[in-house]
Amino acid sequence: MKKILFAASEGVPFIKTGGLADVVGSLPKCIDREYFDVRVILPKYTCMKQEMKDKLEYVTHFYMDFNWTDAYVGVLKAVVDGIQYYFIDNEGYFGGFKPYGDNALFEIEKYAFFSKAVLSVLPIIDFRPDLIHCHDWQTGLVPVYLKERFQGNDFFRGIKSVITIHNLKFQGKWDPKVVQNITGLPQYYFTPDKLEAYKDANLLKGGIVFADAVTTVSDTYAEEIKTKFYGEGLEGLLKARSGDLRGIVNGIDYEEFNPETDKYIVKNYNAVNFRKEKVKNKRALQEELGLTVDERKMMIGVVSRLTDQKGFDLIAYVMDELCRDDIQLVILGTGEERYENMFRHFDWKYGDKVSANIFYSEELSHKIYASCDAFLMPSLFEPCGLSQLMSLRYGTVPIVRETGGLKDTVQPYNEYESKGTGFSFANYNAHEMLASIRYAEQIYYDKKREWNKIVDRAMAADFSWEVSAKKYQEMYDWLIGY
Repeated sequence: MKKILFAASEGVPFIKTGGLADVVGSLPKCIDREYFDVRVILPKYTCMKQEMKDKLEYVTHFYMDFNWTDAYVGVLKAVVDGIQYYFIDNEGYFGGFKPYGDNALFEIEKYAFFSKAVLSVLPIIDFRPDLIHCHDWQTGLVPVYLKERFQGNDFFRGIKSVITIHNLKFQGKWDPKVVQNITGLPQYYFTPDKLEAYKDANLLKGGIVFADAVTTVSDTYAEEIKTKFYGEGLEGLLKARSGDLRGIVNGIDYEEFNPETDKYIVKNYNAVNFRKEKVKNKRALQEELGLTVDERKMMIGVVSRLTDQKGFDLIAYVMDELCRDDIQLVILGTGEERYENMFRHFDWKYGDKVSANIFYSEELSHKIYASCDAFLMPSLFEPCGLSQLMSLRYGTVPIVRETGGLKDTVQPYNEYESKGTGFSFANYNAHEMLASIRYAEQIYYDKKREWNKIVDRAMAADFSWEVSAKKYQEMYDWLIGY
């Protein structure tokens, strides 16, 4: 039995701010339990929901030498869906109303503490993993500490580590002297071939340098991050490690996102009866949002953080032109004020065809996936992206830019070969995006049978976690080597 420990700063069902939590919550459940014992370790945030806190059971506590003091480390555990979770408790670090704060230096200290505690706790809970799977910069110091001070101890000798980059933009950077002081790592580690990058100490870089393998969340993104445009300053290092770097696309939970059983939607449907039933969701949503009720009108959905990364400057640029088309547009999300206000303005100007919902609602997001005809995702960069996978699952045709995971998961429509699961455009250009949307409109209105075949193929695509889990298992086998 091979033992794997997932170390991460968030995980469903305990705490979630983004897609990272879905991966940490879903992937361990899909890894073959006959061969792997996968456990998860997370911080115990005081902002966790009370019902989740009630599941936790106290194990022990101890004191650990950290940042020139003896720091308290509480250990708790819980079992959910057959997976063993452990939690590191220290209210000084993990208190507050949300998991992440705005003080960058405190965040670095907090996750340096977490990284060291993850390793320190292992002998105490009597779990010696063959491999520690770290996620993003918050656990970047785990591979560093593992090589620097824990390898000398028999218990830790030979433990492998992997780091998964979910979004290269976030790296955990601060002044080297300060970081050295907090972490207690020797001066030797703060050089350009180790943790130092452009005069900063960089925690993610430490993880990439010292981990035995590096993964990211799609094949295309794994290639893109070796280039200057996407590499966020680490492209040279990622190129140097390309032999140990692989992309494995994320999945989604096919139980949770299932049009046949979804409790949030008005009318359940499947790949066989969607032609008749899916449209009932559309009519209900048009009514609910005050749009013109007309099932023949093409409805395009957007569920997203409203930020530059997600391509909203492109949408803003052609929004007036787009609103003149015979379509309806439903937006759900929050983010930068200028985009929130831009959508509010167009909702006011074209109330019967634009609905701007500037908040977040799980229920409304499911209704949008189930009701719309198409789903727009013109990202500047997208390590993996989950919304397009949900759209495919619900037979809502994605219109995406060919970047990262979007390029890997949406096959562009080819009318000559009758292939494809969506529409895509290559360059980051507003009118190229608009041309793609209009091509989709043309197929929707003029070639309905072709459109329905695209939906058939979209709903037949398999992006469940089972597929990705097999690839992770291959990597674990390769690294552990027995």
